Amino acid sequence: MLPGIGVFGTGSVAKVLVPFLREKGFSVEAIWGVTLQEAESTAKELKIPFFTNKIDDVLLKKNVSLVFIVCAPNLHAQISVKALGIGKHVVCDKPAGLCQAEALKMVRAAQYYPTLISIINHSLRFLPAFIHMRKCIMDGYLGNPSELTLIDVRVQMGSLLGETYNWLCDDTMGGGTLTLVGSHVIDLVSYLSGQKVMKAHGVLRTFVEETEKVNGIRKITAPDFCTFQLQMDKGLLVTATLNNHLPGPCFNQEIYVCSKKGYLVVKGGDLHGRLHKSSSKKEVIYVDVEDLSCASSVIPKPYIKGLCKMISALKEAFLPVKEQMDWIKEPVKAAATFEDGQRVQATMEALRQSNEDGCWKTVQLLTEPPDPNPALSAAVRRTAISLQ
Repeated sequence: MLPGIGVFGTGSVAKVLVPFLREKGFSVEAIWGVTLQEAESTAKELKIPFFTNKIDDVLLKKNVSLVFIVCAPNLHAQISVKALGIGKHVVCDKPAGLCQAEALKMVRAAQYYPTLISIINHSLRFLPAFIHMRKCIMDGYLGNPSELTLIDVRVQMGSLLGETYNWLCDDTMGGGTLTLVGSHVIDLVSYLSGQKVMKAHGVLRTFVEETEKVNGIRKITAPDFCTFQLQMDKGLLVTATLNNHLPGPCFNQEIYVCSKKGYLVVKGGDLHGRLHKSSSKKEVIYVDVEDLSCASSVIPKPYIKGLCKMISALKEAFLPVKEQMDWIKEPVKAAATFEDGQRVQATMEALRQSNEDGCWKTVQLLTEPPDPNPALSAAVRRTAISLQ
């Protein structure tokens, strides 16, 4: 019994997601858009029976049991917390909200409703090349997994901006290469190594402040270049360079994992390895030959393929059970949780602070929501003390 799906968002991810869901046997029951016009045109295009611009209209539909949140990041926390409170399963696109405080709200909601699915769409975890890479690491291909020395990540791709000025152009609204690509990288290195980020150092730059389509009084503030280093808790060093300056919709991604014994590398969707022995040659461990039924010129192929595999895993989680809201954990245990999302958010905050002052920053996880008005709280405390 597969659950009915509600989709929040009308962008390129939604247009790739809905055909995948239908292909796997899910029924897409409702779609939400910022404006009624956007929602209606996307619903017609994707043949979805119900559309709205009111969040509650989707969440309160009885035949919607699982929601996919693929809208602007400023609504991720609000919709996730509300959906879990009503008793719906949630798959939320990266990032987990706009800041750590929002991510913490999502974590608390997920902890409060542990019987519901609550995962972040870090789809590279489901890409076969990275599943094989992690297995090789954990099986000791490079020696003891805690003795990895370096992960080196290079991502070169075209612009992330659209035809008009929107949240993708604004750093504070979740746009830019650190949030949209770097979040995947930060999550992936923790997943592959089994280690947590302790310290971070980063440089963010916005080289392109206007384009042919986006110009005039509004400037683009979302970074299109980012390089960062992460120090992990068992000594592993991560270095990453993310570049959005290639012309056209191209995407090149290389991820090297090194130790004193050798290295593993994923290029595109293929995995190779080599050990530092005189007789050793470069090994082909996994080659990606599977073709996509639904390609996109906007979203890079590895992310789409990972998303497709994640939907397959969700199907396996729901299919063996008879009740629509029941599920089994095994197929989706590799998925990024809301806690992982908060850790990524904490790392990105440390990287932004590092960019401001040029220093290494310790990654600090929030455990309590920040005080919205510290000055007022201090005054109240002082008054209470003086009254005693």
